[in-house]
This record gives sequence, C-alpha cells and structure tokens, in this order.
Amino acid sequence: MSEQSRTLPPEALDDWAAALRERFGLSQADVPVGAVLDLARDVANGVARPAAPLGAFVAGLAAGRAGSDPDEVRAALAAVTALANSWEQ
Repeated sequence: MSEQSRTLPPEALDDWAAALRERFGLSQADVPVGAVLDLARDVANGVARPAAPLGAFVAGLAAGRAGSDPDEVRAALAAVTALANSWEQ
C-alpha cells in the first residue's frame, strides 16, 4: 500500500460523490454533499469526532426508510444535526 495522503481536495470530493451517484443510480439531488458535510461537522463538534460517521449512517438509514424523496434525506440530516446541536453529556 502506498503512502498517499487521505486528504481530498474539493474536486476529488466532487469526483467521489459523482462515482457514488453513478454506482448507486442516484441523482445529484439525492446526494446533498454540503448537508452531509455539515452534519458530520456538527456531530463531530457537538458530540465527538468518532460519532460523525455513525450520525451520517443513521441519517441515511432513516432517510432510506422514509422513502426516496430528496426532502426526506434533508429532513433526516436536519434531525441528526439538531440532536447533535442539543447534545449535552
């Protein structure tokens, strides 16, 4: 395995998002990259850094169970973000 940086420049993130959309037959509206990144930031800052991928996964799971409407995806992301912003331990 080579010693490459795991930091993505913005255009590489766009390429990764496009590859994911193509692989799973999704539209650009189905994958709100900015909202997902905001959720990850808010969970990492409001709860704990390792909680960010879990929060993103649960938001995706909840959105998938709610239906295929992109508004449901955004609602699930917003719900996880709201929970993270109110988190107190």
